[in-house]
Amino acid sequence: MRKLIAPALILAAVSVAAPSFAQSYQRPPVVQHAGYGPWQSINARQANLDRRIDQGVRSGQISRREATRLRGEFNSLLRLEANYRRGGLTAWERTDLDRRFDRLSAQVRNERHDRDNRRG
Repeated sequence: MRKLIAPALILAAVSVAAPSFAQSYQRPPVVQHAGYGPWQSINARQANLDRRIDQGVRSGQISRREATRLRGEFNSLLRLEANYRRGGLTAWERTDLDRRFDRLSAQVRNERHDRDNRRG
């Protein structure tokens, strides 16, 4: 009787745990910083900035000249990141990239809200 209970318990445990293995998570986990809001990976920040610049151009909030300048800074950040990643991304380099992305994000926000290129 004991020999039948052990395999039955193992089978029950596996059948309960197996569906959790099949779940797919498309969004990276969000980690909260003290006072800074959710942390995003570098790739997520890049995609977000690129999308915000595109939306600003489409909506008329960002002029072509402003978008060209912002994209130039964005592309230089991508090159800097590639250089940093060559030798492995250190904590200082990660902090430097975060600071630079914060600055570019603020520039995109300012250009989208400066009202110097509104339609209508």
